Amino acid sequence: MPPVLEKSLLARLGLAMATITILAFIGMLSSVIIAETTQGVAGAINQAGSLRMQSYRIATDLVYGTDMEATRYWRRTNALVKEFEQRLKSPRLAGVLTDTAGDELNDAYLDVRKQWQRKIKPVLRVYVSIVAPKGDLDEPLRAIADDPLADASRRHIRQRYLRMVDGFVADIDDFVKLLEEDAESKIQRLRLIQVISLFLTVAVVFVTMFLMHNRVLVPLRDLLSCAGAARRGDFSVRTRHAGDDELGRLGRAFNVMAEDLSKMYADLEARVREKTADLERSNRSLELLYNTTRRLTEVPLVDSAYNALLRDIEQSLGVGPSTICLSAQDGTSATRLATTRVHGVPKTCETSDCQYCLGDGATRLLDLAERYGSGERVLAVPIKENEQQYGVLLVEIPRDMQLSGWQRRLLEAVADHIAIAVNLTRRTTQDRRLALLEERNVIARELHDSLAQSLSYLKIQASRLDAALTEQEKSTGARRVVTELREGIASAYRQLRELLTTFRLQMDGRGLSAALDDAISEFRERSDLTIHLDNRIGGCQLTANEEIHVLQLIREALSNVVRHAQADAVQVSLACDQDGKVVATVEDDGVGLPPGAERRHHYGLAIMNERADSLGGTVVMEPSPEGGTRVELTFIPVHRSPA
Repeated sequence: MPPVLEKSLLARLGLAMATITILAFIGMLSSVIIAETTQGVAGAINQAGSLRMQSYRIATDLVYGTDMEATRYWRRTNALVKEFEQRLKSPRLAGVLTDTAGDELNDAYLDVRKQWQRKIKPVLRVYVSIVAPKGDLDEPLRAIADDPLADASRRHIRQRYLRMVDGFVADIDDFVKLLEEDAESKIQRLRLIQVISLFLTVAVVFVTMFLMHNRVLVPLRDLLSCAGAARRGDFSVRTRHAGDDELGRLGRAFNVMAEDLSKMYADLEARVREKTADLERSNRSLELLYNTTRRLTEVPLVDSAYNALLRDIEQSLGVGPSTICLSAQDGTSATRLATTRVHGVPKTCETSDCQYCLGDGATRLLDLAERYGSGERVLAVPIKENEQQYGVLLVEIPRDMQLSGWQRRLLEAVADHIAIAVNLTRRTTQDRRLALLEERNVIARELHDSLAQSLSYLKIQASRLDAALTEQEKSTGARRVVTELREGIASAYRQLRELLTTFRLQMDGRGLSAALDDAISEFRERSDLTIHLDNRIGGCQLTANEEIHVLQLIREALSNVVRHAQADAVQVSLACDQDGKVVATVEDDGVGLPPGAERRHHYGLAIMNERADSLGGTVVMEPSPEGGTRVELTFIPVHRSPA
């Protein structure tokens, strides 16, 4: 098959249609040609058949026309002869003959005509001359007619014609038969051409239908099925027809288009999934930030809000337990504000290496296996605002999880909100502390202006009373009463001065540790005591009121040591254990505790107990194992760090 037909379905279909058209044209043209060639054959057959009839008419006339009148007989016979010759030379016969030499039909016609010219016609001319009137004959024929033996000759000629007419008619029959056979052969050829044309047309039609079915209908049905599947969103279908013709090229184009659409659809699905994931992440981020803002703006802000915030972080990001640690004023220690760990604490919290988590103010991923041999990975997010770091947010990251950039940024945003809340809380606490100190200063001024002056007046009056007593009165019980009165007034005055000192105590923004250092320095200057301070309170968060009470209780204990213990050294300890319990201890190496009555009178244990009760704790004053006295305050802060 030519390459054009192999690559063009239209060319093949055009060839099939052209073939059908040509076959139809050949059939019609052959019909026209054969119809044209057979035109006049029937007339020629009739004409040839009339020659037979005319031959027998002449014979009949020769046999049975002798009884007629001579002139009429001659004329009739002469007319029959002329009529035969006219029919023999008629265009109806000549029209069906060809000029082709050797044609059997032409030869038969020429043979009939030759017999007529050479045998039959001369005999009939002689016979006509014999029976014709003398005036109607030519000179040669008149001589024959004048022959005395004319009658005998006429009988002889008639018999001779009758002997020749059967052979002559037989030749005419052969000629007629040849005419009929020629007509039938043309009709057979026409029938053969029609049958062949019909068969070829049917074959071409079947081939065309087969071609249409296999090369057009099946590929079109396949293409329509694939197009329907593509319209339903299934771009995995591929058409099987991918030849070199038009539909094959269309199939290849569809497969390429489906492949491209499949890739585009997959890319769009991936982008939609990515955008959906981004929207979900944004939604989770916004929800987390909203919950963070809502929880951190609650009034009052309690520790449970931080725990709930940590659980929100774990649920939104799918991370492990989290912890919020707030750094102390010195920046080397920290307090666990909140945590969601149920069992134990991270390895970093089991040591005093808080600076490892606090870092340098940048977000870092801490691999505890490298430092402590632990399996946790902890993301340390600084809690800072305006370059001021308040602590760190510790988020444990599972080993099989890779933290994304948006998760880091979200944790940093949450840490910023926590920093704002911590800063606001500290400012509020400082404002409350300042308000409390201002109120205490006012009370101190009122006490100094009223009660202190009254006690000073009573002290002066007691001295005047003692001086006014006579020697006799001094020996009586009045002297003892005056002495007790003076001691009571002095004790009350001393307690009032301690109270005024307490009210006037300043707690600036540096916190309890700084105030405690100032108090230790003050007592060192007021006495010759060697005072050692062990401050490990950095792991707990205390309220302003708790800080004031702890500081005042330590000051009260140190004041007792200075006045009554006769000690050389004092050990002051302040610590916070893993359960969040605060233990404050003042231990001296002095003379120890006096009897119970003197203890109540000189040491102000009642005031210490009141302070411990206000803290929800207990204070114990007991002998030290090494000698001296041990005062221990134990309480649990309001902002207890959960284990």
